[in-house]
Amino acid sequence: MAKDALDLLNFKNEVFKSYLFWSSVLLLKMLLMSLLTGLQRFRTQTFANPEDCILTKKDKIAYDNPHIERVRRAHRNDMENILPFFTAGFFYVLTNPSALLAINLFRLVGVARIIHTIVYAVVVVPQPARGISFFAAFIPTVYMALQVAIFAL
Repeated sequence: MAKDALDLLNFKNEVFKSYLFWSSVLLLKMLLMSLLTGLQRFRTQTFANPEDCILTKKDKIAYDNPHIERVRRAHRNDMENILPFFTAGFFYVLTNPSALLAINLFRLVGVARIIHTIVYAVVVVPQPARGISFFAAFIPTVYMALQVAIFAL
């Protein structure tokens, strides 16, 4: 017997709880990327707006600082991949998937996205570290989206 959506979207459902937990972790991670960008701006004394250059005479306006741009690219990559996970994961919960599989997919996406940020913007590690962490989150998100599409047929 198929479960009603309301039966699936409550805190008694371990899949939904796991989805909420990992979505919250990734949301916080994305919010922290803004702080990391600001930290790089202050560390390099490089700002995007003249009114931000108030601390020292060494402050400068620039849009091409490699340290800042690396963090901004990592942040943009988050938006391109975590936001689709939010949607795919939520709809996936509604398909009443296997709890073991769903919970581990959510964990994999969450951990992989955190590792992706670390190897891309915090402690730069040569490829294939970034590629592996990218695909470790991308493939499960695509899988969930495909499962939702198949379920909806």
